[in-house]
Amino acid sequence: MLDIADELNRWCAQGRDFAVATVVAVGGSAPRQPGAALAVDADGTAIGSVSGGCVEGAVYELCGQALETGESVVERFGFSDEDAFAVGLTCGGVIDILVTPVRAGNSSVDSTNRETLAAALTAAAGGEAAAVARIVDGPAELIGGALFVRPDGSFSGTLGGHPELDRTAAGEAGALLDAGRTETVEIGADGSRCGRPVVLFVESSVPPPRMIVFGAIDFAAALVRVGKFLNYHVTVCDARPVFATAQRFPEADEIVVDWPHRYLDSQELDGRTVLCVLTHDAKFDVPLLERALRLPVAYVGAMGSRRTHLDRQRRLRDVGVTELELARLRSPIGLDLGARTPEETALSIAAEIVANRRGGTGVPLTGAHTPIHHDTTPSLGRIDSVA
Repeated sequence: MLDIADELNRWCAQGRDFAVATVVAVGGSAPRQPGAALAVDADGTAIGSVSGGCVEGAVYELCGQALETGESVVERFGFSDEDAFAVGLTCGGVIDILVTPVRAGNSSVDSTNRETLAAALTAAAGGEAAAVARIVDGPAELIGGALFVRPDGSFSGTLGGHPELDRTAAGEAGALLDAGRTETVEIGADGSRCGRPVVLFVESSVPPPRMIVFGAIDFAAALVRVGKFLNYHVTVCDARPVFATAQRFPEADEIVVDWPHRYLDSQELDGRTVLCVLTHDAKFDVPLLERALRLPVAYVGAMGSRRTHLDRQRRLRDVGVTELELARLRSPIGLDLGARTPEETALSIAAEIVANRRGGTGVPLTGAHTPIHHDTTPSLGRIDSVA
């Protein structure tokens, strides 16, 4: 749901009633991940997607029913070998969908849920960290409630059960929000660890991950475009003001004129950040990489020939970088695509970043026996009993 927060936030501001269908669990080769959403308003307007087209029509109908009845429902969709025309996923995967009506003024429950979800949507649309927690498997009276959980641990809304359930759920959601993760967890219906179990789905929305590109060269301009396409907040940093300009990098979120290592020292980075060093100049590279390889970031890559790489390694060892730290360096940067142009090189770098993030091998899928999707996603678990 939070992946379409901008549009849903506008719908809330306009006073529209709508129902939102959210992927809460997947199995096999499902096309969309937990958190993907499709919403339908009272006029029949639809936004978003839960399957890339396979089951959109059936989910659209479920949203219309939820708007009429005011009841939330969890439905399973999967591939059927027996009936090739059945509603299902042709890719062979299985997805569980939670459909929630968001209506104004029909009841106190409707009003509370709408206020809760509207507040979460406003936060997510404004670039703030936010989490929404909802029960997807448990007593029928608990399906449909929602909590909006903030980074400081405060929360609003209710799941509709024991007050301790709300507090426990908020604690679980806060931990997942801190890690930027969307997944299911099992808790007790009374908020304890030993009570009747229910499955809680926590959807987290955090600001986009950062990509910092060091070196304002033509290859950097292409990498900025690809980084934005992959939804990174992209910064270009170079110590040379004549090159680091908004005119040369119009799609960058930020242009910084500073020595790369000094800028890096000033930043608070998280485990999703990727650092791309394109300067291939020892006076910039060495002090920058000496610091970068000791940071808990997702990816550190450096451009240059194999000869440059060997010389860079020697210089880094000379300043005390350990072999374990050097092993984190992706250099020469990118996958072997035979790239020559800046655009091809940017694609090569982006492919390596995605493979590193998702656990991919980078080998062709044709003839391979590796999984197409490497993500660790919420399992279907106890939701098997639903639908």
